[in-house]
Amino acid sequence: MTEPLADQLARFERYLVSERRAAARTCETYMRDLRALATFVESTGAPKDAALLDVRNLRAFLASTPDAREPATLQRKISAMRAFYRFLLRRGGATRNPASELKSPKLRRKLPHFLSVEKSKEVMEMPSAVGTLATFARDQAMLELLYGSGVRVSELCGLNIDAVDLHAGNARVLGKGNKERIVPVGKKAREAIAAYLAVRGELRTQKDQQDPRALFLSERGKRLGVRQVQNLVKRYGSLATGTAELHPHALRHSCATHLLDAGADLRSIQELLGHASLSTTQRYTHVSMDQLQAVYSKAHPLAKGR
Repeated sequence: MTEPLADQLARFERYLVSERRAAARTCETYMRDLRALATFVESTGAPKDAALLDVRNLRAFLASTPDAREPATLQRKISAMRAFYRFLLRRGGATRNPASELKSPKLRRKLPHFLSVEKSKEVMEMPSAVGTLATFARDQAMLELLYGSGVRVSELCGLNIDAVDLHAGNARVLGKGNKERIVPVGKKAREAIAAYLAVRGELRTQKDQQDPRALFLSERGKRLGVRQVQNLVKRYGSLATGTAELHPHALRHSCATHLLDAGADLRSIQELLGHASLSTTQRYTHVSMDQLQAVYSKAHPLAKGR
């Protein structure tokens, strides 16, 4: 007995949200790619039951996408289909996983973009030049946490007031895969958060409504969203560095690179950033080696020839 692909996708989405408790961004991207697969199946006359599709159907779908030559995009779509078929196999909705026969493209891992120590300091100081007292204090605390603790922007937005212990100097953040970890909160960040909490009450609606739990609030008293933080960081990056391309992740990269340059070991940085694999953290060694090579080429007499 076949089951319509639309029903299979609906079951998979409920599983992602309710059982797996996947991050909202993961659910969004997986379902967008899988709905695109369903649209492709509908337009080509392929079987409308995932159990009846084979690897040729999946390859044809991948080849039909406008960005079919982008390795990262292909890898994302393949990951979504593999997860979908693993779900069907466990629930008896399929007897094989054709997505497992797809070959993953080789990804060229880009080296992380980061700021110099001097530029990072300029960005941290920039909120004092703009905004009201409450928004200035909020943005100052936000930037200090992004750079000082290396948290992801989603982790920053998800922070609740009771997750930050200013006395102990740490915060509980919820990372990828709903994994909780403790990150240190430095002196500058603690001072900035304390100053922000003193005026946080000003961020509320005209009806005097305010999210009671969220640490970082919008001017209307609601939890600050990822896109809002991205726009704020771009704004301060533009004011401090002259470019509007600064992203919150660049502050995270800067945190890790500056720690490594100062002598921190990779394992400690891995734990701080919440990386599942040490190989992800090792990207920062390449950045530091590039810096070392540049300094060597500029300063060492042997690098210039005799």
